[in-house]
Amino acid sequence: MKLLLWILGLGAALYIGVCVLLYFQQERLLFFPTRLAPNYRFRFPGRFEELWMTAADGTRLNGLLFRADSVHAKGLIFYLHGNGGALDSWGEVAPIYTRLGYDVFLLDYRGYGKSEGRITSQAQLLADVEAAYQQIGAHYPENQTVILGYSLGTGAAAWLASRHNPRLLLLQAPYPSMRAMARQHYPWVPGFVVRYPLHTDKVLPRVAAPIVIFHGDQDEIISYQSALQLKSLLKLQDQFVTLRGAGHNGMTDTPDYLAVIQDVLAKP
Repeated sequence: MKLLLWILGLGAALYIGVCVLLYFQQERLLFFPTRLAPNYRFRFPGRFEELWMTAADGTRLNGLLFRADSVHAKGLIFYLHGNGGALDSWGEVAPIYTRLGYDVFLLDYRGYGKSEGRITSQAQLLADVEAAYQQIGAHYPENQTVILGYSLGTGAAAWLASRHNPRLLLLQAPYPSMRAMARQHYPWVPGFVVRYPLHTDKVLPRVAAPIVIFHGDQDEIISYQSALQLKSLLKLQDQFVTLRGAGHNGMTDTPDYLAVIQDVLAKP
């Protein structure tokens, strides 16, 4: 009996220890930034410029503004990328949208690329996104601004759209919440351990703008079935687009995505 109690106690201690470790170290599991040297020079086709945003605490956040191919831009796409890499690779998506007549602003989160600092809380991450949106948005009418989030960036994009009145919200490979993702991949982890819940499912009903969701039915990271939970939250005029055969990465280059996005962005 004593041996059984000892084994159970040891198991409980190990479980608690792992949960504590996950609580305090989850940034290492969630964020996979590429750091760029301060003097790194971006090289992309077309016209673009490097910009610096200032967070509420003074931290400098790096961004790239790509100019539309047309003489007069139709508006701005405010792009929030996924959890890996930096602008040196994410900038490759810009020509898809500049060819359609839009300027594109991409933000590197704290600790990504040339951006200073590191991410330490969800509140900090969202406040940085808000600050960047306000600063770049000062140069574009909001009714001509499209908020676009990819993967990790979808939670922040949906939250941002719920607080403002953009022309459109585009979500590529979204999730209901990070807590739902944790339950899917690590069912033994209690929800309160997840310090970045990013509840897309709670903020999406508060988004007044039209919403278009894109999700690959072969997504190996964020399951297609989990994304379908968001479909029931959409308004009548919103769209849920299934990209047949598409996985988590590379969906932007699929013919189906390119055809739909051209149609969506062409609408007045």
